[in-house]
Amino acid sequence: MPSDAKAPAVVIVPGLRDHVAEHWQTILEQNLPNAVSVPRMQHDKLSREAWVAALDRTLEKVGGPVILVAHSAGVMITAHWAQRHKRPIRGALLATPPDLETPMPAPYPTLDALRQNGWFPVPRAPLPFRSIVAASTNDPLARYERVAELAAAWGSKLVDLGGVGHLNPAAGYGCWTRAEEFIEELAA
Repeated sequence: MPSDAKAPAVVIVPGLRDHVAEHWQTILEQNLPNAVSVPRMQHDKLSREAWVAALDRTLEKVGGPVILVAHSAGVMITAHWAQRHKRPIRGALLATPPDLETPMPAPYPTLDALRQNGWFPVPRAPLPFRSIVAASTNDPLARYERVAELAAAWGSKLVDLGGVGHLNPAAGYGCWTRAEEFIEELAA
């Protein structure tokens, strides 16, 4: 990250799973002095509305321009937030978004649970800020083609990461150095 005082803050938007110390987002937050994470839900863990509100509260506290760094369902939280809120966002790194419209393997939420908790329709409006969608070719939660469709709808730059699974510790990813490269690109 650039060290000048005008560098945007980095706001980490996690997915729905509980905190994992070995996750690349956790490591990134520890390594960047200007990073903060949207707090994990203690209640309403599956509520899209609660997550969007938590993101907005976090952005309000940070103030000024930010770069969002979202992973998995955090990408969808970001897209839903962007439809309703206006704050100075410099850009967003949107890593391995899930395909919420296709049934996911257990223990991920069912389509009915997602519907009941407000995740549909999946936002497809262009995002009002620059964004990079980092997509995996073998993500168990989304086919590459579906992620490419979302990136196009959002007006995002699509980056093919190759076979990185869901880009999480289960796929062998703790530290993910490319995240910092993408953040620098968005901050430029």
